[in-house]
Amino acid sequence: MLDILGYGFMQRALISGTLLALAASLLGVFLVLKRHALIGHGLAHISFGGIAVGLLFGVSPFLSALVFGVLGAFGIVKARERTRLEGDASIGLFADAALGLGVLVASIANAFNIDIMSYLFGSILAISPSEVILSSVLAATVILFVVLFYNELFVLTFDEETAKVSGINVDVLNSLLVFMTAVTVVSAMRVVGLLLVSALLVFPYAASVQVAKNFRETLVIAAFIAVASVLGGIFVSYYLDWAASGTIVLLLVVSFFLSRTVRRFRNPDSV
Repeated sequence: MLDILGYGFMQRALISGTLLALAASLLGVFLVLKRHALIGHGLAHISFGGIAVGLLFGVSPFLSALVFGVLGAFGIVKARERTRLEGDASIGLFADAALGLGVLVASIANAFNIDIMSYLFGSILAISPSEVILSSVLAATVILFVVLFYNELFVLTFDEETAKVSGINVDVLNSLLVFMTAVTVVSAMRVVGLLLVSALLVFPYAASVQVAKNFRETLVIAAFIAVASVLGGIFVSYYLDWAASGTIVLLLVVSFFLSRTVRRFRNPDSV
């Protein structure tokens, strides 16, 4: 089994997968608690528009998706600040517009082929060295952001008014949180694909909150579940010749039901 660790493609998959799992799971805890769980879906749709534009003009789809994702993230933030849209309406506006643009551009460029499918459904075992470096650096940046601003993010997540009174620049921190989410979504598209990337944001939190006793423990368990699911999905998909992205998400789903079982075992009266 350890022989496969000598392959370059497996090393790249494990390194990038671990870092991206950590970044997505940590951000996901804050996003879900702030009721922004759907932002992963929205930014994935926005990034699809960037991929299509990149394929049309011969630009790296990864970079073009990153540009679209970041611009879309700030667009969502500004729309919430300057319009009367509430909830996830601003996410829907930008996501649907970018998705429509992406489908149109992809049809013009005849880009509905294996290239674009690999970004939609993931292809972590085929990730290139340059993509590993870029995605790993971006993921490490997100992790560092969470570590450095942990206290501020904690207060912001549970009570924005208290955060303002405490002197925290709520608008800037919210913008940074959405920006880091866009970076994570684009970076993780090779791991599970844009269509499934939201699972890495939501499922680790959903599973960890079933058994965690406090917020810090929720973060730790979520990170463990995400990393275990990604690494397990990579190995299982390699040996059984399954789609890596689908296998990873399936393991995330299993982890959720296992955590529910553990919770009921601890507390039979829980629902």
